[in-house]
Amino acid sequence: MTSQRTNRTPSRLAAVSGGSSPPQVVVLISADIEWQVVNEIYPQVEIHTTPVGGWFTLRLGASTTSRDVIFLHGGWGKIAAAASTQYAIDHWRPDLLVNLGTCGGFDGQTEKGEIILVDRTVVYDIVEQMGDFDTHIEYYVTEMELAWLEEDLPTRVRRGVLASADRDLFYDEIPGLVEKYGAVAGDWESGAIAWVAARNQVPCLILRGVSDIVCPQGSEAYGDLGYFLEGTRQVMEHLLTVLPAWLDCA
Repeated sequence: MTSQRTNRTPSRLAAVSGGSSPPQVVVLISADIEWQVVNEIYPQVEIHTTPVGGWFTLRLGASTTSRDVIFLHGGWGKIAAAASTQYAIDHWRPDLLVNLGTCGGFDGQTEKGEIILVDRTVVYDIVEQMGDFDTHIEYYVTEMELAWLEEDLPTRVRRGVLASADRDLFYDEIPGLVEKYGAVAGDWESGAIAWVAARNQVPCLILRGVSDIVCPQGSEAYGDLGYFLEGTRQVMEHLLTVLPAWLDCA
């Protein structure tokens, strides 16, 4: 399968940072609600503006391993995700790009609250009627280079394939996404973020928490923004708590 791959390795990350200081890290937060929760958790930060969204710097980690991390509101959907990813790369030249956010889990494939360490992204809402459909889908498939991470992952974290599209999930599509691509969950932005990062040869870590499960009856979040907000708050609070440990791997 044709896909975009990053070329840099953990040793490359160390070389870029000179081996004496932590790598430069930019954390992309996509959806508006996810960014809202981040701002609620860190009300003391000073938010600056960019053409793509707000950003702030936060010092994370213990006193001996702390580092300044840039948080950028990337925006929802593939267009905003691609634009903000390229902006972050051009503006800050990060050694590592991180995306934290939510996803809709596939019934029978994952559980609410589970954290997906994304090892492949698929953009599935491409409809090609003039050529080979599968070839066009494969063009935007991105394999994540995660060799720099330890084998033992934290509790309730699993590697998995994420399917991205500019719309919410329909249950009748899920069996096909599982069978054809091995996907376990879906979101709106990961496919674009991973692809742009790979094109720029910037290592990328995507962690998405399952905020709701899409089943034959739909999702409890559909039509209930309050349910989604609560699920998002739980996911983002957890991801931000464990983020320093993940960054120590870089």
